[in-house]
Amino acid sequence: MMNPAHIDLFRAVLRYGGMSRAAAALGIGQPHVSRAVAQLEADLGFPLFLRGHGSALPTREGEAFAREVERSWAGLDHLRDAARQIRETGTGPLRVACQPALAGGLLPRAVRRLCAESPGARVAVHVPSPDTIWSWVASGRCDLGLARPRAGIAGVTAEPFLAVDAVCVLPRRHTLAGRRTITVQDLAGEPLIAGAAGAFQQAVEERFARAGLAPRFVHTAQYTLARCGLVAEGLGLAVVDPLAARALGGLPVVLRPFGPALSIVTMLLRPAGRPPERLAERLVALLEAERDAPGTRA
Repeated sequence: MMNPAHIDLFRAVLRYGGMSRAAAALGIGQPHVSRAVAQLEADLGFPLFLRGHGSALPTREGEAFAREVERSWAGLDHLRDAARQIRETGTGPLRVACQPALAGGLLPRAVRRLCAESPGARVAVHVPSPDTIWSWVASGRCDLGLARPRAGIAGVTAEPFLAVDAVCVLPRRHTLAGRRTITVQDLAGEPLIAGAAGAFQQAVEERFARAGLAPRFVHTAQYTLARCGLVAEGLGLAVVDPLAARALGGLPVVLRPFGPALSIVTMLLRPAGRPPERLAERLVALLEAERDAPGTRA
């Protein structure tokens, strides 16, 4: 069996033009190189160099073998390059499923930083419904998820990532726009725009129920963008996620804190039972850095 170290020395003799030169370049003794080449010749069954010359003159068999060695080394170089790319950028696009509130600000900024560190990195961002985000992460279809809490879903490791307090969005000229805080009592009798059925909308309705009030919902819109758009047209008021609402600076609306305080939690999701991927964990670190940066906007 050929010794890979002997083949390395054979290539060095060819590269440097002699056994003594190769030994000097590698910082080893010339006899060691000579013995390695002799052993390789014995393993191969034919001479690699013409003896009796100061420089390394390969035999015809040595030239033919050298060509095959270089082909093999080119294949190894390809494997090294492939391993480096897998190490630096993973096995394919990093798949992230994200709720709309973070998809337009915090997540893109973290992805930009990731790509600056690892120029070959590719990221696929999806913005489905919260239930879909949980199911995609559980099935391994996505590597990371950012979504509202859900209970009783197997196959997902979840941890709190971000918590913000809901705000009330009003037309700029509305009579309540001058208030520092908008309470459920302020909204009693006002036309309201509900969110889609779910934990957040249920929490809004519970705030009214605790105050003994019945909210007057006249329209429904699933996403904050749509609710704020309806508010801008004077069709009602809405309680929304501030992260998505603050990105809509062009609308003629104002945002005011909503009371009693209503916390909106975002969970960071990973597939359970899978070892962490280096690129995914680096994106998590960058997401946390963007979240914690002073004065950052989500």
